[in-house]
Amino acid sequence: MKIYDTIIIGAGAAGIMAAISSAKDNKTTLLLEKLPKIATKLKATGGGRCNLTNTLDKDTFMQSFGKEGRFMSQALNSLSNQDLQQFFNRIGVDTHAPDGFRVFPTTHNSTTIINALTKELDRLKIEVKASQKVEKILTQNSKVTAVKTTTDTFYAKSIVIATGGKGYPQLGAEGDGYTLAKELGHKIIPPHPAMMPLKTKESWVANCRADTVSGVKMQVAIKKYKKLHATGDLIFTKDGIRGPVVLDFSREITPLLAKYDEVPITINLTKGKNQEQILQHIKSEIANKTHTFLSLLETLLPTSIAKEFIKMVDANEQDSFSKLAGAKREQLIRLLAQTPLTIIGHDGFKMAMITRGGVSLKEIDPNTMQSKIIKGLYFCGEVVNLDGPCGGYNLQWAFSSGNLAGKTY
Repeated sequence: MKIYDTIIIGAGAAGIMAAISSAKDNKTTLLLEKLPKIATKLKATGGGRCNLTNTLDKDTFMQSFGKEGRFMSQALNSLSNQDLQQFFNRIGVDTHAPDGFRVFPTTHNSTTIINALTKELDRLKIEVKASQKVEKILTQNSKVTAVKTTTDTFYAKSIVIATGGKGYPQLGAEGDGYTLAKELGHKIIPPHPAMMPLKTKESWVANCRADTVSGVKMQVAIKKYKKLHATGDLIFTKDGIRGPVVLDFSREITPLLAKYDEVPITINLTKGKNQEQILQHIKSEIANKTHTFLSLLETLLPTSIAKEFIKMVDANEQDSFSKLAGAKREQLIRLLAQTPLTIIGHDGFKMAMITRGGVSLKEIDPNTMQSKIIKGLYFCGEVVNLDGPCGGYNLQWAFSSGNLAGKTY
């Protein structure tokens, strides 16, 4: 009976790196994937461009993950963003940061990454078995012993769960790892879809689809959650909002939608100008130039949005600002500084790039990624309760945690 040193369940970014890390230490390593091919979700990452990591220093990087970010410290020590770029360089992938922040393969093609990783798996003689759905992890005396799939049983000294979250189920993400971990006594923080477009109650957004608005400030308008905010580019859709700021902010919104039927937010579309600054801008414009109401608002907003705001205050596009009644002026300035929107839904995990929630970090040793409950059981990547914003954060975490977990101390 063959007993592997390490079996990794899931051949995404985290699982592949865990396998490479294990094999580098001369451990016999088996990588199991339930789909017919490895790295299916990695292929779709970043719209197929594969934003591997970013250029942030370690502390700033961890802060971007919120209060749980410090958990990552040892994983990032084991494989930093610079280490990751050097690793890919060694296996034949050149990388660069064209905007000084996000790091991509110079080909801007995820296939480049997958091909290089596949060659490295081959070079290290790592056994890869696809179309192997894991049904159960077997244990004895609170220690792992084997993995049971739909067709076979494989024995191991250590087992790494790298199954990812629930986002993009069409690419194989069904939350299998949560089930496996829960069966072994681990607590699962309820998973929520994240990094996705959001739907609004307000229908006027459908008339503003032509423009991307940069530097939009977004904040939750529930007193208890007012500290939740984000800034970035926003795009209106036929039934809501999307764009980088929305992808990032959806991580905070989707858990709230599970609590409340609606989540009120405010957005500032004037690059952060407050009411006083907006008023001063308007005074300056009308002092130096003859404006219609529409042309005045066009100095602050794209035309499509300006027209919707004029409708909201029930004014005439061709009138001058001075003709607007005092109460309506105040209403307009408040609207410009804090435009109210009501988030009422999303498209679920089928449109979620990542998952918020997962295996509780309290039950994992951050120095090794080993379970505190079951000896020889390790976790890495998105299956644990740790997720970051757009910009290479989540892939870096996948690779770093996979590298640490694969050492299987």
